[in-house]
Amino acid sequence: MPAQPPRTAKIKRKTNETDVSLSLSLEPGDYKNQTGVGFLDHMLDHVARHARFALTVKVAGDTHVDDHHTVEDTGIVLGQALEKALGDKRGIERYGFASVPMEDALARVSIDLSGRPCLVFDVPQFRSTPAKIGAFDNQLVEEFLTALVNHARLNCHVEVPQGQNHHHIAEAIFKALGRALHQATTITHTQIPSTKGSL
Repeated sequence: MPAQPPRTAKIKRKTNETDVSLSLSLEPGDYKNQTGVGFLDHMLDHVARHARFALTVKVAGDTHVDDHHTVEDTGIVLGQALEKALGDKRGIERYGFASVPMEDALARVSIDLSGRPCLVFDVPQFRSTPAKIGAFDNQLVEEFLTALVNHARLNCHVEVPQGQNHHHIAEAIFKALGRALHQATTITHTQIPSTKGSL
């Protein structure tokens, strides 16, 4: 196969609520995430490790208000970076799926790098019992994924058929997301993976 251009992106986004700087490479490398929200850093580390991406995120956000703006804006910028790094998506597998157990929890994530954003978040444990994971609002998992999906323009289905411990559920989701992204972004051929000729 011919050499691929570097699949990298650097994005900066500054608002009155957050200042986000992010660097992404779709090739293996180091990761260092400092969002000011410890649990989000932990989850981003899981995504990077299991996607085999190099990822650096630095955020100054209004966490004195709450974590919502920081989590959402990090998802926005990561989505923008992923779309930019993918370029025309030539040669990628496009689809990815992972099923990840984490003790009592089981998370399944299916993605399509289709260019059409849609999140289906079937995690009844988080919707029926809003709760904190340490200091982290469990509902922010869906907020992060919504922002990521909308700005990466991907289709993502998240299902958690089993699980009670909310930390285990969230960790299984992010690990499965990383593994699904690794599969979907892997280059295995030279064509645009669509009969339309573009994604």
